[in-house]
Amino acid sequence: MRPFWIEQALFGAGDLAPALQGETQTDVCIVGGGFTGLWTAIQAKQQAPQLDIVILESDLCGAGASGRNGGCLLTWSAKYFTLERLFGEAEAVRLVKASEAAVGHIAEFCKAHGIEAELRMDGTLYTATSQAQIGTMAPVMRALEERGIHSYRDLPPDEVARRSGSARNLAGVFSPYAATVHPGKLVRGLRRVALEMGIRIHERTPMVDFAAGPPVVVRTPTGSVRAGKLVLAMNAWMASAFAKQFERTIAIVSSDMVITERCPELHGSGLVDGVSVLDSRTFVYYYRSTADGRLMLGKGGNTFAWRGRISPVFDQRSPYEDQLTQALRDFFPALANTPITASWNGPSDRSATGFPFFGRFEGHPHIYYGFGYSGNGVGPTYMGGQILSSLVLDADNAWTRSPLTHGPLGQFPPEPMRYVGSIVVRNAIRRKEKAEDDGRQPWMVDRMLSKLANAAGKSDKG
Repeated sequence: MRPFWIEQALFGAGDLAPALQGETQTDVCIVGGGFTGLWTAIQAKQQAPQLDIVILESDLCGAGASGRNGGCLLTWSAKYFTLERLFGEAEAVRLVKASEAAVGHIAEFCKAHGIEAELRMDGTLYTATSQAQIGTMAPVMRALEERGIHSYRDLPPDEVARRSGSARNLAGVFSPYAATVHPGKLVRGLRRVALEMGIRIHERTPMVDFAAGPPVVVRTPTGSVRAGKLVLAMNAWMASAFAKQFERTIAIVSSDMVITERCPELHGSGLVDGVSVLDSRTFVYYYRSTADGRLMLGKGGNTFAWRGRISPVFDQRSPYEDQLTQALRDFFPALANTPITASWNGPSDRSATGFPFFGRFEGHPHIYYGFGYSGNGVGPTYMGGQILSSLVLDADNAWTRSPLTHGPLGQFPPEPMRYVGSIVVRNAIRRKEKAEDDGRQPWMVDRMLSKLANAAGKSDKG
């Protein structure tokens, strides 16, 4: 089945890029036609119009994570402490600023190229839905303010409830540096622009294997591409395609969503614009309205993949549709009788740090990769395009000098420990969240999660 966003974006559009037939030659071959691959191709072509670029996509552009996310275009500001711990203060500040700038860059690109992606720059709300969650954003807000990159402001409880449309949100902070977008229309719009720029795209053309060269020779079922440089932009599929190199660098976990029919009652709730709303759970609930008056709600951290393999469940309706529907109606009781139009899920590539990583494949200076967006890729994939296009063009800039280009910073345990451990941690987090919702303090669960986090930290350093 096709996720809701892609199904909408494809409605009435029958133009499929032809599958590769025979042999071809190019300067740069990009494997993966989602946000990362398309932004990389477009930005490289903008800087070097003479480049010949070929994109190979195993299905349709956007059929992977780029067309299955919630369409929340967020920044890295809320993760400042992790950025600082990993990369130091100066680089952390630069990356926060770059992630905020990416929101504007994407909006400007859509406007300049006529991409009707329903992009609404109405900011984001981080809320608390229990007493235990109130104030959790305060430390990072202080740190951002001290470094002059503070975009958040506290809102009074009544304004939080009004802006979010739900009295379940007890407190919250707002940042204007965020947007919501129809991800299917955005990724298909990027595909159209790439084709107009002369970038060659072959859909329904999976990579079978490649010879590293140089030159690289990428083999497909019905042809091959000989290229000077290769970019691997397959995201969650990297773990299974290159198990030896990357199986332990990411954990594949689902992000599950439901979306309602159009509901006039939503406007009466106060949720009248494109603001995204995220609560303060470890596995957050997030929701937003759509331009045509629907409500979308999602949650990550549900289905885990064994050894990074993308199983059929990721292409079906969400197994957690009932729980998500109940959560949606808890937030919005007035929508209790509003039908659910669709549910879906998709594989999210969670890295050990929660941030993407980039590098050269097994030391080959002409083969590059980037993935690990950890469920926050709509905006940061633009930055991924900045990094990978800079690497492809052999640029010497802040992106090629960034520690983000040093490959994965940490690994997950081997199987079966990773899979079993993921289930244990997920269930512990759910017990913690349930206790907080009930007004209880989950001391024992907190202690266990702290020990697991410390153990993971020691493992990463080793």
